[in-house]
Amino acid sequence: MKARIIRIAAASVVALLVAAGIAWWQVEHAANSVQSAVPIGGRFTLTDHTGRTVTDADYRGKYLLIYFGYTYCPDVCPTELGVMAQALDRLDPAKAAKVQPLFVSVDPERDTVAHMKDYVALFHPRLVGLTGTPEQIRDVARAYRVYYAKAPQKDGGPSDYLMDHSSFIYLMGPDGAFVGVYPAGTTPEQMAENLGARLSG
Repeated sequence: MKARIIRIAAASVVALLVAAGIAWWQVEHAANSVQSAVPIGGRFTLTDHTGRTVTDADYRGKYLLIYFGYTYCPDVCPTELGVMAQALDRLDPAKAAKVQPLFVSVDPERDTVAHMKDYVALFHPRLVGLTGTPEQIRDVARAYRVYYAKAPQKDGGPSDYLMDHSSFIYLMGPDGAFVGVYPAGTTPEQMAENLGARLSG
């Protein structure tokens, strides 16, 4: 029995190491593997959490970390936004200033400007929340190949629903071109190391 437990524990450790290795390989190589297949990114017009209308052109000259999610998300969204925030804090301030984190809502019905303002303040002072009309969100999601869909809850009211959505942190270059993705499971340390290397180049 003891030997069996040891074998199971060892197998679990190996599985975790393999998963971590795969995630890090994706961080390092996603740009080449994805960019060659389909174009990702493009023009958008949205409203930031201060009520200002912004476009993709407003962020030229900086690397962008972009995450698509929603403020009522119970788990993955706050986790990934926390990773972004911690990664930025691990960078040298001069390098961090060259990176703009963005949180784009896929739930424009509930994610109002005021709600986004309160939400992004929970994560990082430089995080910008972006929302818009359903049509604007549809267009930017298509440009970034983001899947999202409303998932009504049983016995819930019209505003009682979750949003199914893909979960990647996109890295866009200062020229607006797609660089790569950080998949779920990327640690703040991995992201900061990868960003730091790019910003040093």
